Amino acid sequence: MSIIVQKFGGTSVATANKIRQAAKKAIAAKAAGNQVVVVVSARGKKTDELVALAAEMTDNPSPREMDVLLSTGEQETIALLSMAIHSLGEQAVSLTGPQIGIMTDAASTKARIQKIITTRLHELLDAGNIVIAAGFQGHDSEGNITTLGRGGSDTTATALAAVLNASMCEIYTDVEGVFTTDPRIVPEARKIPQISYDEMLELASLGAGVMHSRSIEFAKKYQVPLRVRPAYSEGEGTLITQEPEDSTQVVTGIAIVKDELRVGLGGIPDRPGVMSMIFAKMAARKIPLDLVVQDIAEGGTAEISFTVPRQDFAEALTAATEAVDELGQGSVTHGTELSKVSIVGNGMQYHTGVAAKMFKTIAQNNTNVLMISTGDIKISVLIRSDQALSTVQKIHESFHLHEQKAISPEIGFPQQDQKTTSQKINTEREHEVVLGLSNMEDIVVSDVIVDSSQARVTIRNLPDEPGIAATIFEAVAEGGIMVDMIVQNVSREGVTNISFTLPEGDLEQSLLLIRTIVEPWEGVTVSYDDHIAKIAVAGIGLRSHTGVGKKMFAALASKEINILMVGTSEMRMTTVIDRSQAETARAVLSETFL
Repeated sequence: MSIIVQKFGGTSVATANKIRQAAKKAIAAKAAGNQVVVVVSARGKKTDELVALAAEMTDNPSPREMDVLLSTGEQETIALLSMAIHSLGEQAVSLTGPQIGIMTDAASTKARIQKIITTRLHELLDAGNIVIAAGFQGHDSEGNITTLGRGGSDTTATALAAVLNASMCEIYTDVEGVFTTDPRIVPEARKIPQISYDEMLELASLGAGVMHSRSIEFAKKYQVPLRVRPAYSEGEGTLITQEPEDSTQVVTGIAIVKDELRVGLGGIPDRPGVMSMIFAKMAARKIPLDLVVQDIAEGGTAEISFTVPRQDFAEALTAATEAVDELGQGSVTHGTELSKVSIVGNGMQYHTGVAAKMFKTIAQNNTNVLMISTGDIKISVLIRSDQALSTVQKIHESFHLHEQKAISPEIGFPQQDQKTTSQKINTEREHEVVLGLSNMEDIVVSDVIVDSSQARVTIRNLPDEPGIAATIFEAVAEGGIMVDMIVQNVSREGVTNISFTLPEGDLEQSLLLIRTIVEPWEGVTVSYDDHIAKIAVAGIGLRSHTGVGKKMFAALASKEINILMVGTSEMRMTTVIDRSQAETARAVLSETFL
């Protein structure tokens, strides 16, 4: 008999009527011949109410006591849902996280799952019960109640589905499924019938609010099929699985984070170990860094910028100041009222002109790009918040995302598809790593990838105004050149720099195209390096585990390897280094992570 895990969020169990509707869905799943586990969140705004009550007691509540308090929200829901199922003539048993057997570490308010003991769950299921499980909670080795932090109920559901080898994990919510972007911003947004784990991971981490990235990490790690479905109807929703909806689709969706906060460290020494020290300062405070950008150094100094969640902003500024003080040079800058807009799609790995089209669309909206960071399947830009919503609308229209088959005529013909074999190999490696994990939420690093066939182009002193990036990458795309890693840091004194990597064989043509384009711009210089290597650590959970960058850069620093460029995504942390050090870097990173 197959097992199905269903999860109902706070809005889906907010009232007695909604709880009864959830009970009927659970009973229907059992009637279809399945054993059923239902994971629930606290009702409606219950968690917010409890947080507000704690604030009335003290300005600095104990994290341990906050866990005890907040865990009561889910306990209320599991009891009510069990009662509703009983009233409809079915058997049900409610269990808290500790009663289920969810063991976590001791990190109060943001604990990670170590293991789940399933004996009691199987006994109850085999006895004919629907098990109602409290999401968001577990207990540590000392018996203390712990909570899992943001997205904790989704994480509980996918973790239970993993250990129970469930045939499906259904996430019931107040939307029809996963859309090409937020329908409140773009009414024409289309529901996506099927999306890959990788695409959903990027969208979730980049601002799509349907699911939390941590739960997608679980699903990808343990190959759990997920279906995001509406709680208020019988809609099929969106299936999240290994394969995308359409392998020829260039862009699958657009994500937005409306309130981004930027921290920058400028004028820091360009030498091995500096990046390691900065990441160590952030990791010590468990600050997740996003949109990490380091451009090519100039005059012996480098600049790194990154964005952080609002709740971590003050700590990040403190850590950055400590780093500058320890280095003995540099300055800390910051920016607010910023938004991050990202496009995501498996297909962009195999098409030219995707970045050019995105930047052109942004320029047509008279929006200036402040930062650029790219990954294999995403392009992110930082822009002013007051221009974010209109930018998302324009990009959605430009890539025809309202259409089922959304390939723009300006996008280059697909390169030969090399993904089938490489993806299978990487999936097999990930599976091997997962089998050897001591804790369920440990990081999975499946590969260290070195590409010594790339070259780097840097364009300095570009005017900091809308359309500059579009002009450059349109020229490159018209030459049929596949651009890989793009980095643009924040401007200084009205000028900005852009660096990108590309196949070494395309370097000469690229330089001819770019020099022609930038010739009218006074003071602009173009430089290149045809002796670089791009090295990446690939896996699952690289961004949400704050120590990955620390370990990676410490390992490279131990071999006196200097970092020339940095780019990050959910699946990879990538650096550009001197090609002569590529094999040394591969060896030390393999020893560190594999």
